[in-house]
Amino acid sequence: MLDPREYADWQIAAEAEKNMPRPYDWAERLGLLPEEIIPYGKVAKLDFLKIMKRLADKPDGKFIEVTAITPTPLGEGKSTTSIGLIEGLGKLGKLAGGCLRQPSGGPTMNIKGTAAGGGNALLIPMTEFSLGLTGDINDIANAHNLGMVALNARMQHEYNYDDATLAKRGLKRLDIDVNRVQFNWVIDFAAQCLRNIVIGIGGKMDGFTMSSRFAITVSSELMAILAVARDLADLRERIGNIILAYDKQGRPVTTKMLEVDGAMTAWMRNTINPTLCCTNEYQPCLVHAGPFANIAIGQSSIIGDRLALKMFDYHVTESGFAADIGFEKFWNVKCRLSGLKPNVSVLVATIRSLKMHGGGPAVKPGVPLDTAYTSQNCELVESGLANLLHHIKTVQKSGIKPVVCLNSFHTDTPEEVAIVRRAVEAAGARFAVSEHWLKGGEGAVELAQAVVEACEEPVNLQYLYPLEMPLRQRVDLIAREVYGADGVDWTPEAEAKAIAFEQDPAYNDFATMMVKTHLSLSHNPTWKGVPKGWRLPVRDVLVYGGARFLCPMAGDISLMPGMGSDPAYRRVDVDTDTGEVKGLF
Repeated sequence: MLDPREYADWQIAAEAEKNMPRPYDWAERLGLLPEEIIPYGKVAKLDFLKIMKRLADKPDGKFIEVTAITPTPLGEGKSTTSIGLIEGLGKLGKLAGGCLRQPSGGPTMNIKGTAAGGGNALLIPMTEFSLGLTGDINDIANAHNLGMVALNARMQHEYNYDDATLAKRGLKRLDIDVNRVQFNWVIDFAAQCLRNIVIGIGGKMDGFTMSSRFAITVSSELMAILAVARDLADLRERIGNIILAYDKQGRPVTTKMLEVDGAMTAWMRNTINPTLCCTNEYQPCLVHAGPFANIAIGQSSIIGDRLALKMFDYHVTESGFAADIGFEKFWNVKCRLSGLKPNVSVLVATIRSLKMHGGGPAVKPGVPLDTAYTSQNCELVESGLANLLHHIKTVQKSGIKPVVCLNSFHTDTPEEVAIVRRAVEAAGARFAVSEHWLKGGEGAVELAQAVVEACEEPVNLQYLYPLEMPLRQRVDLIAREVYGADGVDWTPEAEAKAIAFEQDPAYNDFATMMVKTHLSLSHNPTWKGVPKGWRLPVRDVLVYGGARFLCPMAGDISLMPGMGSDPAYRRVDVDTDTGEVKGLF
């Protein structure tokens, strides 16, 4: 085993990839049939429908979700822990696997880096995983942007031609309201310069002139649809219900009305099948759907979970960011839509994050950590426990059993770890220290054993709210019970939208998908720990007609992240002798 203290992640991955199973090698290892494997270079997609049909009568395995406390801007290692846990379960002799989300080019080329894990808990092939894999995000971008192309072209034609001319072309005037265009463009990079743009500048043949904007691809409604769709037919129907804009009478204009839904589905046809990768200890792991639980659903797909629960005895999935965002959506949206009941939730914490929440100096990407984080400081750890205990209570409210994983760093001291262990066990949760980054599966055995034990206990899953609850009451309940707010303040525009949605029966069963910063329990990323005496400001409500989500937007969060001053792309390069990509982390 390579010591990650001496090698970069991409070097560890390159060494592991020399012996990784190739697509058809998995047939014998996982009992797959050759026709269920669709090779894509080093990896393979799995034919979801064929496998599910063959394994329909097989009992599901144990279902394990991984979440975290409110992270530092560096992240606390959910992906690394998920991969390490899969490896640890393998060390216990369990048939274990998982389904993780595909990384976005935004963080991969920005400050945070890829989501392949790290050290000896890596997903491989790391380069392919980090740079597009089998093309799902590219297909989503093409399908999404095709919808926007169709909308702008239709607006141009309706502006330039009278009703008779439109009729000759087989078109009926839709009277699209330029002030109520809901859709945007997408690109999978952090490009703040594209947050607000003007398109159609030029003559009348150069498109309809209007204000527009870009979002990051993984926040696209199409990614949300991929995450919740049950099969290709469901995907096709949902794409047809995407609301692009509203007409001048306030009626929705959908992709189906523009007759672009079929072509968008054609772009998406291959995305329905998860991709099979593995850890650097050669444990299987599916990859399906995308990240960013602060501005999107941030979950691996329901299809991936259903497939993995048939293939593995222990299935590990991950929710984006902390338990107030990713776990809340997993609990109240994904579990409800899928009908699947988790056995346990792993809550990842680090001594570093606890010290930050305890009042430690600001943690900034690209800047060396203050000595408060690299030397013993029990007072900061003790003060920061409130954030961890808050998230433990959130998981417990769902009826799911939490296991707290302390993701170990070499700077942690026994005294600091003991403080966390006492507090977690006093809160009624299991606790495990995991050294998967340094030791791989061997270092995650304690965590794996705690998870196996927790999986044997009964779960009484209870949702936070019933679907019959009106939107504003749901948001208020989430704000109070999950975030710790004193209530919700709506802008007049947001409240008017919320009231309209509440009064329209068509939206009664839409899921509530909050949009909020991941760096605080509140809407303000600078408020650490467990803020008190605050109210959640909601400034808008987005509607995803195909995914069937209503998305209240809290604070100033944007659907297009910004690029940092020391981005990862400065260190990514290609070895021109071997063709290998280096510098990914």
